[in-house]
Amino acid sequence: MNLSHLFQRSVQLYAQRPALAKGTEPALTYSELNQRVRSLAYWLRHTLGLQAGDRIMLAMKNCPEYMELMLASWHAGLAVVPVNSKLHPNEIDYMLRDSGARACMSQGELFQALQPVAAQIVDLQLVDVASEAYRLAMNNPPLPPVSDSDRDLAWLFYTSGTTGRPKGVMLSHANMVSAAMHFYSDVQTIASDDVLVHVAPMSHGSGIYSLPYFIKGALQVVPESGGLDEAELFGLFNHYDKVSLFAAPTIVHRLVQYAQNNPVSSPGLRALLVGGAPFYVEDIKAAVQCFGPRIAQMYGQGETPMTISALPAEHLARAVAENDTAMLASVGFVQTAIHVSIMDGDNKPVAPGVAGEVVVRGPTVMSGYWNNPEATQKTVVDGALRTGDIGLLDERGLLYLKDRSKDVIISGGSNIYPREVEEALLTHAAVAEVSVVSAPDPEWGEVVVAFVVCHAGATVTAEELDDHCIQSIARFKRPKRYVFVPEFPKNSTGKVLKRELQKSIAAT
Repeated sequence: MNLSHLFQRSVQLYAQRPALAKGTEPALTYSELNQRVRSLAYWLRHTLGLQAGDRIMLAMKNCPEYMELMLASWHAGLAVVPVNSKLHPNEIDYMLRDSGARACMSQGELFQALQPVAAQIVDLQLVDVASEAYRLAMNNPPLPPVSDSDRDLAWLFYTSGTTGRPKGVMLSHANMVSAAMHFYSDVQTIASDDVLVHVAPMSHGSGIYSLPYFIKGALQVVPESGGLDEAELFGLFNHYDKVSLFAAPTIVHRLVQYAQNNPVSSPGLRALLVGGAPFYVEDIKAAVQCFGPRIAQMYGQGETPMTISALPAEHLARAVAENDTAMLASVGFVQTAIHVSIMDGDNKPVAPGVAGEVVVRGPTVMSGYWNNPEATQKTVVDGALRTGDIGLLDERGLLYLKDRSKDVIISGGSNIYPREVEEALLTHAAVAEVSVVSAPDPEWGEVVVAFVVCHAGATVTAEELDDHCIQSIARFKRPKRYVFVPEFPKNSTGKVLKRELQKSIAAT
């Protein structure tokens, strides 16, 4: 099923329901939003001259125009190339050239920074969504839907590129619709009175989660700030009911801290939908203690977005109440139409409880990487996605992630998974954040190094952390070195840049 067709269905079903709002301003109804979407689609095809199958890049921070253009692009038969607005223009330059995008929508300072980039790319049209030209586009006649194919490219998502150039993940309309269906079956149900607030970048998980919401005629809200402002967000929790939002663990951590330090309430909050990075046990407990049974977790990759496994809020809250640390340490149950295998180095399945590579089959798996058949052949083998993640399945069917295969530390011939060391260190009262990486060692091959951020006003010594580790993990897994830092380098989606930490080790 084509996403544009599903939006038109929602317009028919929910014409007068609120669809899109900025902050607490009056919302556009589905009927009003549809008028803008179809006029923009006409403008994209007849004024900008884009053709079915062309790529259009959205390089801007969260704003209502982002949603309008995403829907208009699909209505016009185009493929969206979502780009986080925090990226450097040089990084966006690569993605523009690699995708062959014929138009780039931007705004503000990033629009200005992209002008010299766009000037060097033949036939690329750079458009400021705050311009008069964009406003006048709403006066165009409505464009009939261009395509109803579910096989067309809908979302060309570029990976973070922590190891080499980012790769363009090709997701079809069918992939995206299946991801929305999995949300209903495995995360939470949605009705037309639900609200999704876009705090995390719409170029990532938040944008993907817009799909199940518009399909069900729900309201989507872009904060006035376009991102995370804790005071603003808690204000929205008091203005709207049944509010959910996609949140990386770093966002959850900030919200918990803010709630602990300020006299706030969140009566309208329904759920924090957590994904995009490891969600540690101690952080889960703190979030549930702060917000109650309103924390859900899911695991996926850009290559199969948010749809490998999940723990709905009621499951996660019960695990906290029953101190089911095994469930809390997992990433949940495999989602409905997804098949997960754990494979060894010879591509053979391992026994339950044995770690290996997580291999995924299902309708959400990408068709491949854009213009990169070599990478596609290595990653999608006989239709199965080799995730590069090391994990295991237990007897209950819970999936556990140990680490990325490239992050496993082999010290003295023994495998050490950074995540289990991080989990152990996070149980110390003084530790706010921790990231474990490897460092070369002439005797052991590699050794464990722990970078630690302490809570404000707290101190702890390496010796104290060493003693703490001995209480929960094997001695050989303990860090050989502790580095105390005020904060971690992170990418635009909140993931810790472990490669940067490793570079800092090499520089000392």
